[in-house]
Amino acid sequence: MKLTGRKIYKGMAKAEAIVTKDGISFYGGVDPDTGIVVEVGHELEGQSVTGKVLVFPSGKGSTVGSYTMYRMKKNNTAPAAIVNKEIDTIIAVGCIISEIPCVDKIDINNIKTGQIISVNATEGLIEL
Repeated sequence: MKLTGRKIYKGMAKAEAIVTKDGISFYGGVDPDTGIVVEVGHELEGQSVTGKVLVFPSGKGSTVGSYTMYRMKKNNTAPAAIVNKEIDTIIAVGCIISEIPCVDKIDINNIKTGQIISVNATEGLIEL
């Protein structure tokens, strides 16, 4: 199945998807040294996003989240790509400065945790 969305930041990735219906705040919600979601009560609490295609509705939280994403990229703990239903500016800036392939305007209900998916962010395409 192919899904078409909007390119936020170019690039390609093929990896296991990790999907949540919860918004994500990278500042305080994800440990930049380990890539593990640490937000208490979050659907992904205790799980690693490192090297995975992180699929979630939208971001939340502080603008510092963009710089947390950049720190994750430098620490090799960042997601391989990000797919959103509707991106917010914090996640968009984080993907751009961190060079993480990113697409939004995707019906994320079609993507399940554990699926290997291909992200062609340059074309805005997701392939399941």
